[in-house]
Amino acid sequence: MTFLVGVAALLVAMARRVDWDEVFEVIAGYPVTTLLAAGAFAACSHLVYTGYDLVGRAWTGHRLPVWKVMAVTFVSYAFTLNLGTVVGGVGLRLRLYSRFGLSTGDISRVVGLSMATNWLGYLVIAGTVFAAGVIVPPPGCEIGALALRALGAVMVLAGIAYLVVCWRSKRREWTVRGHEISLPPLRLAAMQIALSCVNWALMAAVIFVLMQGRVGYPTVLGVLLIAAVAGAAAHIPAGLGVLEAVFIALLVPPLTHGGVLGALIAYRAIYYLAPLLVACGGYLLLEAMARRDAGR
Repeated sequence: MTFLVGVAALLVAMARRVDWDEVFEVIAGYPVTTLLAAGAFAACSHLVYTGYDLVGRAWTGHRLPVWKVMAVTFVSYAFTLNLGTVVGGVGLRLRLYSRFGLSTGDISRVVGLSMATNWLGYLVIAGTVFAAGVIVPPPGCEIGALALRALGAVMVLAGIAYLVVCWRSKRREWTVRGHEISLPPLRLAAMQIALSCVNWALMAAVIFVLMQGRVGYPTVLGVLLIAAVAGAAAHIPAGLGVLEAVFIALLVPPLTHGGVLGALIAYRAIYYLAPLLVACGGYLLLEAMARRDAGR
């Protein structure tokens, strides 16, 4: 609750300081080549994300065609970004996969593996960035630079530990509070981390392109990773406001409020809203295919 109040206060203060004319000028002034480059990185990121459920397909051994798995994953990811994990990551996957004949057990394992994939890659790439000292906490921050670097090292070690356990553990399944947890083989575990790291890197590349080189890529990546966990902690769909607050807190100065907000509004349009429009059509097509298959 304290965190949410702090974010709200920061947003109110931020809105008062923003030169909205500058924001609109930044958005209107983007060259077509910049928007195309950002769009290309966004498309690659969404494509890489579909690999999360393909790893789940290899793990569970279900026989749903690859293109259908990728389509379901793309649709669910676009809805997750905009409406939250419950709607997209869980709800849509459960509905669409079940409509295509997957068992509840297989769906649960695929969804669980996909979520784990996202945060395992986060551990490794964020830990690397934090341990390297790319991000310097602003004055007054509860965590200092040295503590952040130590935290980063621990995060990387946690990612490595996961690989070691997947490789060496003789016990492959556990039951925790009625939920079965099982380990994938090392090959799939390594693929999880690789896919997720690439996806986080591509997301940062979209913002970096839209900031037109005014801030170094490692810094943009680090700030995005901090914003991602802040957004997850706030439980706000799309991290609306949280993403902006973190970027402004860490990048102003050297950037201006208007410059940061203009880039992030463009980012949301390209990475969140445009895929959602495509996903809405994709969802209707998948539902129509499921009805057709059921009628045979």
